[in-house]
Amino acid sequence: MIIGLTGSIASGKSTVANMLREKGYPIVDADVIAREVVESGSPLLKKIQQTFGEEVLREDGTLNREQLGALIFGDEVKRQQLNELMHPAIRGRMVSQKEDYLTQGYQTVIMDIPLLFESKLQDYVEKIVVVSVTKQIQKQRLMARNELTEAEADARITSQLDMSIKEQGADAVIHNNDTVEETEKQLNAILENWQAVPR
Repeated sequence: MIIGLTGSIASGKSTVANMLREKGYPIVDADVIAREVVESGSPLLKKIQQTFGEEVLREDGTLNREQLGALIFGDEVKRQQLNELMHPAIRGRMVSQKEDYLTQGYQTVIMDIPLLFESKLQDYVEKIVVVSVTKQIQKQRLMARNELTEAEADARITSQLDMSIKEQGADAVIHNNDTVEETEKQLNAILENWQAVPR
């Protein structure tokens, strides 16, 4: 079984991913892959450099994410260009990692994809778990974690797909408003219900 794990910023998705990791489930992490595909010397980094210019590279040849972010911020055309370069590379690596785990004999693979709905990757998974929190708790956690003002936290939250829309698209929702123990109890119930064992 391929389970997609997603949530919104500061919802606690990483906490749930770590719980799954500790239970022995293999995790395909889209964020990690997004960093790997643009490592120094990679073909993708070369394409990004050709498209956006030398200034997106640091002196040591690594990607200057801040510079690239500043370039595409508010520029829909450039953002689209970057997505067209990044997405196929990330998706290809995600699929091959998933296949590797299945070949190794895992019965359940977790695909940790923060922007699962935004990137329309529902077809890549069989079941979707959304980690959800109330807006108030989400804002408090985000402000504390990233040292943001309320306005900055609000801006980041509203830039993402609304949590209620993600919940509607989920096969199961973990409400992460309470203790870690309570969150894990919900996770265990879902895994048991789906009979999703690692091996």
